[in-house]
This record gives sequence, C-alpha cells and structure tokens, in this order.
Amino acid sequence: MNKKAIFLWAWVVALLLLAACSAGSETVSSTNQTTQTSLVSTSAEVVAAANPTNTTAVTNSANQPAVVSVVATAVATDVATHEAAASAASTNSDGTQITLQGETITVAGDGVVVNGRQATITAAGSYRLTGTLVDGQIVVDTADKEVVQLVLDSVNISNTTSAAINITKAGEVVIVLADNSENYLADGASYVFASAAEDEPNAALFSKADLTIVGNGALTVNGNYNDGIASKDGLVISGGVIMVTAVDDGIRGKDYLIVQDGVITVNAQGDGLKADNEEDATKGYIAIETGIMEITASGDAIQAASNVLITGGNFTITSGGGSASYLDANTSAKGIKGVVSVIIDGGTFAINAADDAIHSNDNMVINGGAFTIATGDDGLHADATLTVNNGVINITQSYEGIESAVITINGGDITIVSSDDGLNVAGGNDGSGMMAGPGGRPGGGPRQDTFTYTGNYYLYINGGVIVIDATGDGIDVNGAIEMTGGTVLVNGPTMQMNGALDYDGTFNISGGLLVAVGSAGMAQAPGAASTQYSLLLNLNGTLAAGTLIHIQSRDGADILTFAPTKTIQSIVLSSPELANGVTYDVYFGGSDTGSVADGLYQGGSYTPGDLYTTFTISGIVTAVGNRMR
Repeated sequence: MNKKAIFLWAWVVALLLLAACSAGSETVSSTNQTTQTSLVSTSAEVVAAANPTNTTAVTNSANQPAVVSVVATAVATDVATHEAAASAASTNSDGTQITLQGETITVAGDGVVVNGRQATITAAGSYRLTGTLVDGQIVVDTADKEVVQLVLDSVNISNTTSAAINITKAGEVVIVLADNSENYLADGASYVFASAAEDEPNAALFSKADLTIVGNGALTVNGNYNDGIASKDGLVISGGVIMVTAVDDGIRGKDYLIVQDGVITVNAQGDGLKADNEEDATKGYIAIETGIMEITASGDAIQAASNVLITGGNFTITSGGGSASYLDANTSAKGIKGVVSVIIDGGTFAINAADDAIHSNDNMVINGGAFTIATGDDGLHADATLTVNNGVINITQSYEGIESAVITINGGDITIVSSDDGLNVAGGNDGSGMMAGPGGRPGGGPRQDTFTYTGNYYLYINGGVIVIDATGDGIDVNGAIEMTGGTVLVNGPTMQMNGALDYDGTFNISGGLLVAVGSAGMAQAPGAASTQYSLLLNLNGTLAAGTLIHIQSRDGADILTFAPTKTIQSIVLSSPELANGVTYDVYFGGSDTGSVADGLYQGGSYTPGDLYTTFTISGIVTAVGNRMR
C-alpha cells in the first residue's frame, strides 16, 4: 500500500474510533459497511472495557457518529479527486507557453486570450508561465471540466488592485512549482471591483475551483488586501516551499485544506491555516499528513469549522502574540482549533498560544506526538470529551493544563504546569482563563462522601505518567474519578483554598500509583468504595520543598521515596504496595541512591532521615493527622 493510501485509511480509522468513543451503544452508519462496522464495534468494546462506569458521559448530538463516518469517507474522496487531477496534469506537461515581460505578455500556443497586462486561460490544458508581470493578472475562466495546469517557472506577478492569479471558473486547477524555481505573487492593499455588489477575489492567489499545489519549487505570496491563498472549494498542498504573509488569513480552503507535504511558513493577521465551511457537515476540515510548518497568527494558527486531523509533521505555532499576551473574551487565538474534533496521531509541536493551545468545541483524541506547550489559557481543551492514548505532552505554562467534561487518559507521558488547575473536569465552554485576572478563580466545591455518582463529569486514568505542578487544584473534578492504572504525581497548591485533589462526586481507585502533595485545608483522598488502599497524611506543620518523603513497611520494604517541589502540609498516597493490617514508618529527609524522575526515586537504597510517624492500614482509606485551616 502506498504512502498516500495509508494516510487515507489512517483517517478513516481515526474518525471511526472517534465515532465509537462518542456513540456509546448507538449504531454507526458507514459507507464502507463491512470493514468500518467491524472497526467501530471493536473500538466501542475497548472504550467500554476501559471506562465501565461511563454510562452517562457527555455525548454529542445523536447524529454525530453517522456524520463522522461520512466525513471519513469525504476525506478519502476529496484527496483521491485532487490526486487524480494532479496525475492528469502531469501527463500534459507540454503545453502553451506564457512569457511575462514586465508590462507585456506573449503566448506560444492555444487557449489564452491576452488583453493588455491580463492573460485569460479559456481552455483546459497545460500552461507554463515564466518571467515578471507588473500590475497584471493571470485569470483562469473555462467551462471545461478537465484539468487546467499552471506551471510556475520563476514568475513574479503583482497586481495593485486585484489578485495576482484569479481562478474564476474551472473544473480542477493544479499549480506546479517547477523544480529549482522561485515564484512570487502579490496583490494590492485595496481592490477595484466591477460593481459594488462584488467582493471577490479576495486573495493574492484566489480560486473558485478545487485547487492543488504540487512540485519542488518555492512560492512566496503576499496577501496585502485580505487572504494570501484562498480556495472557495477544496485546497490540497502536496509539496513545495511556500511562504505566505497576509493581512487576514494565510492559507484558506473553504471546503477543506489538506497538506500532504511541504515546507510552509505563514504570518497572518487573521488565522493561519483555515477551513471555514460551516454549512456542510462533511466539509470545513483540515487534514495534515506531514510537512514542516511555522505558523504565526494573530487569530487561530490552525482553525477548522469541523475537524482537524493530523498524522504527522513538524509544527512551530505562535498565536495571539503568545502565552504572555492578554486577550479579551471576543478574541480567539488558539494554536489548533477544530470545532467538531481534533485528532492527532503524531508529529512534533511547539505551541506558544495566548488562548488554548489545542481546542475543540466537542471532542479531542491524542494518539501520539511530542508537544511542548506554553499558553495563556488551557493546554488541551475540549468541551465534551478529551482522550489521551499516547504521546509526550509537556505543558510548561498554562492557566489550566487539560480541561474537558470527560477526560480519559490511557497512556502517554504528561507534564503540566498550571497557574490554576492541572487537570480540570467541568462543564461549559472555554474562556475562563483569560477573564480570570490575577490569582485565578477558587478551586474546590461541595464534597459528597458518597459511593455512587450519576452525573456527567468524569476523569478516567487507565495508564500513562502524569506529573502536575499546580498553583490551584492539582486535579479538580466536578464529578467522579476512576483510576485503574498509571502513575500520577501531583505537586499541588500551597494555599489552603485549593487542594492537590478536589472532587465533588466519587474517587474509586483500583490500580496505579498516586502521590498528591500540597496544602491541607482542602485535602482529599480516594474514596472508601475503592479497592486499592490509600493514605491521607496531614502534617502538624510544613515540610520544606525538596525534603525527601520516605515510606516503608516495618520489615524494610520501600513503598515510596518522593521529593516535593514545594512546601507542603499534606500527603496522599495510593499504591498497590499498601496492604491491610501492615504497619508503616514515615521518614522525612535522608538520602536515596536511586534514579529520580519528577521527584520519584526508584531502584536505590534509602539512608534514613527523621522518623515522623507510624501508621497501620486499617481500612481502604487511612487518615493520619488533623486537617489544617
């Protein structure tokens, strides 16, 4: 199977997995009935097994799974259409020659009408352009359904009152960037239209037809009026070195924007990469296979009206001036935004965003990739569901690290630094961070010492390594927590108004290692309905940052050696090594010869410090000491 076929099938699978996650027991319609139904059924069983109590989790509208399946098919169809056009164009590489000579245009061949500094292509076929055109325009206007191929071979086209290239009518258009060529397109800061009712073209490179950009050459586009490159249908970029500056959006495909490869640099005063068809549920998406992308945008760097689908690539993203910038409530300056979903399978991401780094109004799935994130708001945010299956996620600065109504973490290596909550499970849409002001909003909320929870907000931790450094609550869940595995290390708040753990419903833990340290005023431990033993130790004073916490059984078996990053007053520990009826000693200070990662020591020998206290596990949750206020 070739590379592009693998890309298409990967997205069919990814979108179907998302449908399964959202659908619960609903039937997912599919055009590829046999294979896709099997995939959906299998993935639904996996999700159900991982989250056995998630019977009331937030879902989308009833028709979303069917819509997602349709989108998967649409992606495959759209790419195949453009590849067919590019293949047809490559077989017609010999064609009409258009030579640009400053203020004049000469043509060798058929299919072109020249009127002063404007050349209009009237028939399908191949056209090779060379030279410089000053204040002129290339127009494509043909009723033919076949492909128009424009080979840009070292051209420089500028226009002071309209687009440099204006594709008004065509079946398909393929722009080929000739090998070793450098090409330049620029429009003017103001346009002159034929009538006051018109508002198109509105980009330096503008197309009303499906547009494909291929080749190994370079293309620089200056969009001085509005957008840099815009297609009112679909846009596929398969290669080239493309540099775009624009006073509004950088690169826009209304129906879709697909990037299969290339080196793309965008500097836009609006959005960077954009697909904005909001009327068709199968359109308005961005799909990126690979490439090198450096995107700087005053608005959203990557923004899709429906889905953002990324399988790989190298991304450097700055939005809204970066994480140190302040935005008002009406400004969206997110790094990556998909209104319906964001699905990322891989890639390397360096994101510096004033708003959320990665955002969806509905669902998000992270299957892999390496992320370095600094944001003025949330690192990862989804209104409905957010799932992390794998990847390395390093959130170095955030208001809240990861936020959604339902968060599921099945794997990955996650590090979070937050000025408020590290993991936040809550309802409502995004926007709290930028309006909070200094100090953020208080954490916590009413506590319910109950054994069941029937609400809509859940945190599931089934695997992975999660390390949190939070000024607010380390883990704040306005609902229930289920933990079956993984490692969770929380360096929580020092102020009493927040806690390392804060949940309103239940917290059932059956596996994994949990260490949560911080203030004592709102300290919580996992609930009594758990099947794994836990300790809540409230200190009678404070323990300085960096001081080793060591817990061992009376027979010398090590349970925990951990160095907190802050001054603390409480310790929560849940470990499969804790056993009922066993007595344990707690030491502070000393030294350890083991390897250390994120404050957790393993595989070494501990030299005792001071014995602080002794306790015996006498129930699912053993509490030692009094809560400080």
